[in-house]
Amino acid sequence: MTTASLARARIGGITAERIFVGRSLRHSLRDGESLLMAVMLPVILMLMFTWVFGGAISPGGQYVDYVVPGIILTCAGFGASSTALAVASDMKNGIVDRFRTMPLRASAVLTGHVIGSLVRNSVATTIVFGVALLVGFRPAAGPAAWVGVVMLLLLYILALTYLFAAIGLAASSPEGANGYGFILLFLPYLSSGFVPVESMPGWLQPIAAHQPLTPIIDTLRALLLGEPLQGEQWWALGWCSAILAIAIVWGAWLYRRRAGRR
Repeated sequence: MTTASLARARIGGITAERIFVGRSLRHSLRDGESLLMAVMLPVILMLMFTWVFGGAISPGGQYVDYVVPGIILTCAGFGASSTALAVASDMKNGIVDRFRTMPLRASAVLTGHVIGSLVRNSVATTIVFGVALLVGFRPAAGPAAWVGVVMLLLLYILALTYLFAAIGLAASSPEGANGYGFILLFLPYLSSGFVPVESMPGWLQPIAAHQPLTPIIDTLRALLLGEPLQGEQWWALGWCSAILAIAIVWGAWLYRRRAGRR
């Protein structure tokens, strides 16, 4: 057995993925400014939409119950977008060429970035819920509904993070990755996240009603408020699964192509 074969045999199971997840989390802890922004942004958005805009949109004071799912997905988008920047930076500074000489699966590098972002986003989402409770959000979800909320959020964040990781690979520079990803951050505003679809201009309603985030937001809102589901949960799961599958395949292809693997 050759030396290369011995080295490759030593890195088995999920060892490589675990190492890269730890690397991503350590980078997050060392980058104090980004970590602070990941925590403060959800708080600022929640307070802005409930205290500044909420009175004008819903004078009765119940706007917080409506807007929480939209803010959660908006914050998840901002958190996931940092993955595109991190992946693009790794590609630009040449460290991926170093990884390519090692007996690693191509997916390990992306998995490290994605899982690290998933952990950061989970913390930010928990903070959003906490602040929402402080400003008057009173969910009526039972135990089963809360399980559904958590599982759907994790699936959505995972799918979105993989998509941003692929965007980071596709971009020619970190600045480009940041710009491409920024476009996706507007999707929550063109959904039912902040105002009902029926209140939008007629030409915009079909776009808002049939884009991926609207069924996800509607499902989360129904689960949190204890309202009956109207079938939107299947569209939500379908969109999340489709985005995740496409992002994984696209990201793996891009990594092999950019890293010089054929």
